[in-house]
Amino acid sequence: MSASSSNVKAELQAELTPIQWAEKACEALMFKYEPESLPPDRFHYHQGVFLSGMEKCWQQTNNHRYYEYIKRWVDSQVLEDGSFKKHKPDELDDIQPGVLLFNLYEQTKDEKYKKALYNLVPLFKTWKTNPSGGFWHKEHYPNQMWLDSLYMAGPIAVQFGKTFGESEYFDRMTHQALLMEKHTKDPVTGLLYHGWDETKSASWADPDTGQASQFWGRAIGWYPVALLEMFEHMPDDHKDKAALITIVQDLLIALIAYQHSATGLWYQVVDKGYLADNWLENSCSSLYVHAIAKAVRLGHLDASYLQYAWKGYQGVIDTLKFDENGNVIIGQICIGTGIGDYAHYIARPTSENDLHGAGAFILMCIEMNLAQSVQ
Repeated sequence: MSASSSNVKAELQAELTPIQWAEKACEALMFKYEPESLPPDRFHYHQGVFLSGMEKCWQQTNNHRYYEYIKRWVDSQVLEDGSFKKHKPDELDDIQPGVLLFNLYEQTKDEKYKKALYNLVPLFKTWKTNPSGGFWHKEHYPNQMWLDSLYMAGPIAVQFGKTFGESEYFDRMTHQALLMEKHTKDPVTGLLYHGWDETKSASWADPDTGQASQFWGRAIGWYPVALLEMFEHMPDDHKDKAALITIVQDLLIALIAYQHSATGLWYQVVDKGYLADNWLENSCSSLYVHAIAKAVRLGHLDASYLQYAWKGYQGVIDTLKFDENGNVIIGQICIGTGIGDYAHYIARPTSENDLHGAGAFILMCIEMNLAQSVQ
């Protein structure tokens, strides 16, 4: 990077507000992809996370280009009868983008969006489960519950229940959340292992507990982000809400102990920052910042915890670069990852402006924009 571009970067990092950074990320991905070409070519959570962030950016900025971009992608995937062009209906990853359908239905009243929701969410009634009723993450991973799953299934199901008066989905999803926490929580660190196999047959499952062996950064991020989304659509007096709020509080407070003191970021494997080959990862850091700030906004954490969110936010901002077109580059993003041992996570490649990494970044910036008003 030249001296002049370094100066520009320093000036931007000092001057741009969180919502402006969110817009920078949206614009960078819009510059790179027409909505119809967002990868992969199917209805999938990579696009869903990114466009969920963009939707929240649209709600705060009223920039109609964002709404039109989201609509074009959804319309490229959802057919007039509410079915999907390409979709894997036995993988929770391919349910998550359905959260985009609620706003489109509200804005347009086009029945195809409602039909698509009814093609997605009722799948949970017959979803394959482990003996305790926990959803399999994917059909070809029998009995495996992943922390990631709650983000893929929880928010869409709870919002569906609220929107269409089908309250059974509240209980269905709080059961998933409680089951995950019960069987993945480590009592020593307060962190959550990446997954749990009740049958203990997965290659990664501990023979006694069925737990995965590692605390993977982004998986731990999906879980509180999902719960905080669910809280916005659940009744305040739901029987499980108080317990789930306590779970979010405990997890976020536990994570603060592992925040890197110099940069404000968190490690790929959260509790092993002392190992030389571990590395600081931006998507999990962004999700934690989002969750801490949102928990403060919703009244679940004291405002004093925002200091950790601001430190993490600045840590991510400090890693940003710009390309020759002036588009922001978000790096240090772990690519999609299954469950494995420590070496598995550490060896995962990283990417730049990966869709779900950019989505996590935008979600962080959106929430920190709201946090500016908290004293």
